[in-house]
Amino acid sequence: MSDSDDLIDELRRIGLRYGGPPAEVLPTRPDVIIVRAGSIVVKAHAPGSEKAALVRRMEAVAHPALRGILLEPVTEEVVTVHDRLVTVWPAGTPVDSRDPDAAPWEAAARLLARLHAVPARALPPLPAAGGPARVAATVARLDGDSAAELVVRRAFTCLPALDTGPGSPTHGDWHMGQLVRVQGEWILIDVDDLGTGDQAWDLARPAAWFAAGLLEPQVWHGFLSAYRAAGGQATGTGDPWERLDLPAQAMTVQLTATAVAAAKREDRPLDEVEQILVDTCQKIVRFRSACHSVPTQ
Repeated sequence: MSDSDDLIDELRRIGLRYGGPPAEVLPTRPDVIIVRAGSIVVKAHAPGSEKAALVRRMEAVAHPALRGILLEPVTEEVVTVHDRLVTVWPAGTPVDSRDPDAAPWEAAARLLARLHAVPARALPPLPAAGGPARVAATVARLDGDSAAELVVRRAFTCLPALDTGPGSPTHGDWHMGQLVRVQGEWILIDVDDLGTGDQAWDLARPAAWFAAGLLEPQVWHGFLSAYRAAGGQATGTGDPWERLDLPAQAMTVQLTATAVAAAKREDRPLDEVEQILVDTCQKIVRFRSACHSVPTQ
């Protein structure tokens, strides 16, 4: 039996302790393992996750100030199982990836606005939000010299320093996969990157998709309008791109690095969407004045 099998068996035992049978592994990203057992899910966080930071995030997400915004854990306890940090959560119904037209963009925008309105002083002390560091880490994992990888690295080099300093409560890794429906209401999930920082990063992924032409304008404008109408302040009151431009460009680099790595791992050419992302990184290189002399071919 492999270490992974041992870990999954222990996650099943934890699941049955808090939930009920059957205890089954759910599909998720490669560095995380999720087991659902009845009404709860057990999550083994990514290898190398820092326990002290996760403990602080668990304390914050269980705080009354975030009730109804972020899913509360079944228990605040963070346990270590086979060198992996493990937490326990209520199960919810995720957004249906097969029906993108039904994605709750405006509900998500209102939840983000509510999160952003919570004063940092109202919560237990949080670490820095994980968004900027995630961009650098994703690019660093590219280990080849293909044309696409070179473009991604050049685009990343062209970006100014990404601010990782203190700020306001921020989800840190928001996208449509970070929503579930519980008792008929949408709520945010995933505390791995929750922290303080520039809240514009929470809008960076849809902004990046829109800027690349991969998100319909009416969806983007509806999302942004709902966010602002609910009191969201991350974009200010003027041109939203004054605050979104850098986070959206950085997110484009991250998304492209992830896509290029996946194509390489699967030994296949880039698909249409992945090529659009690479082309958008080319545009970032040309846009950034510091990179006007950097060749892209």
